[in-house]
Amino acid sequence: MQVTMNGRVAVITGASKGIGRAIAARMAECGADVALLARGPETLEEARIHVAEKAKGRVHVFPCDVSRAEDIAKTYADVMNVFGRVDILVNNAGTSQTGPFASVTDEIWQADLDLKLFAAIRMARLVWPQMVERRWGRIINVLNIGAKAPKPASAPTSVSRAAGMALTKVLAGEGAPHNVLVNSLHVGLIESDQWVRKHANTNSGSYDDFLAKMAEGVPLGRVGKAEEFANVACFLASDLASYVSGTSINVDGNMSPVM
Repeated sequence: MQVTMNGRVAVITGASKGIGRAIAARMAECGADVALLARGPETLEEARIHVAEKAKGRVHVFPCDVSRAEDIAKTYADVMNVFGRVDILVNNAGTSQTGPFASVTDEIWQADLDLKLFAAIRMARLVWPQMVERRWGRIINVLNIGAKAPKPASAPTSVSRAAGMALTKVLAGEGAPHNVLVNSLHVGLIESDQWVRKHANTNSGSYDDFLAKMAEGVPLGRVGKAEEFANVACFLASDLASYVSGTSINVDGNMSPVM
């Protein structure tokens, strides 16, 4: 099967690094026009150069802090001015902040919910009317496996991600009559810049040894690659996944105890 996305416009948040950049690159390679959203202009430009290498369509970057409602509204208007439409939305922006429950302040809770939950709500609310009108749309919410099986000291991330699962199911139900398909993808251990930074802070052993140590709890025996995650996202955003909606798919090497 060959995934083709010619003529589609995809918006990816958190697109300057890691999984977001890999998703943007894969969709661009499959023919989609892509809009890359992230906070840092410099890293966004680096991502644009990377994505454009194999892109078949247009690649534009839009600096945006999706935790701020006013940024989202302005950036959406800018995206529409450039592309005129949005067919695919990938809500990928987020962090992995965790800690003991008693240590999580109101400010931390609010910042986490603004970045991971309200950003997805606001982005989806903006693109929803045009998707419904055209009777074609794809929304993918990137969450993590802790949304299904939260561990102790995993707040606030596991809680905001669980809310993202509920949002996915609500939107999938409302979108079904209009051919707007909504799914969530759940991250396990995937290579990203955060692991490079963590390794740098350990000052011990090689990066490969560091990844091998992390992978000890993964049944497949290795850490996943961002490109592998992007392949699943690209499939869900394509016409090949025309009967898939309301699902939550783990991309985790069978690490999660929950399907």
